[in-house]
Amino acid sequence: MTVSSANSVDDSIKSSLIKLAPLEAVLFDIDGTLCDSDPFHYQAFRVMLQEIGFNGGVPITEEFFIAFAAGKHNDDVALALFPDDIERGLKFLEDKEAMFRKLAAEQVKALSGLHKVRKWIEDRGLKRAAVTNAPRPNAELLLSKLGLSDFFEAVIIGDECEHAKPHPDPYLKGLEVLKASKDHTLVFEDSVSGIKAGVAAGMPVIGLATRNPEHLLMEAKPAFLIKDYEDPKLWAALEELDKAGAH
Repeated sequence: MTVSSANSVDDSIKSSLIKLAPLEAVLFDIDGTLCDSDPFHYQAFRVMLQEIGFNGGVPITEEFFIAFAAGKHNDDVALALFPDDIERGLKFLEDKEAMFRKLAAEQVKALSGLHKVRKWIEDRGLKRAAVTNAPRPNAELLLSKLGLSDFFEAVIIGDECEHAKPHPDPYLKGLEVLKASKDHTLVFEDSVSGIKAGVAAGMPVIGLATRNPEHLLMEAKPAFLIKDYEDPKLWAALEELDKAGAH
């Protein structure tokens, strides 16, 4: 799609962000939202679960990964994978995160168009925070590798809140730290639990269909879905938001 195809973007999508004017802040998830990191999580799970004979030694599928792990907090993943031994599950996940960091450090790349959105946000002097269910070492590694460590004013970790996503707490904490209003803040998310968290915190969420099935993402009620940050739908909506903020 070229930018000219923004003219054909549905009017309801174009106008979906107008109520946020004047925009004050933008909150981003990290995994799958700033970068396509799920393949590294999937690879780490697949290799390490097979090593311990999980599922009779049959490698897990991507569908299994999406259902039980993608975007979820490690406490919930441990409960799903090791219901009879949560402690073992949590230790396994610590080791899995170490393998993920090794893979991601070597290969992670920003989602297409991310730096264009970064410039759009910086040019308007908007507040911004990263809000994630990932452990802090993962979050800091990814932000560093993506050159975004100095871009975000705060990094909110689900583990450090009373409840992680899909509860709204991490996003509410992001608003509090930035001293921003939910009525003038936009969220970018790629998982069902993340979209639910942003919506529950009272903000419109733009969903990224990076890996998760679109029909599942839509059930969480995002404002609309985009493939990446080059998507004409995004720029059509931001253009309308800019116009509304100028009035």
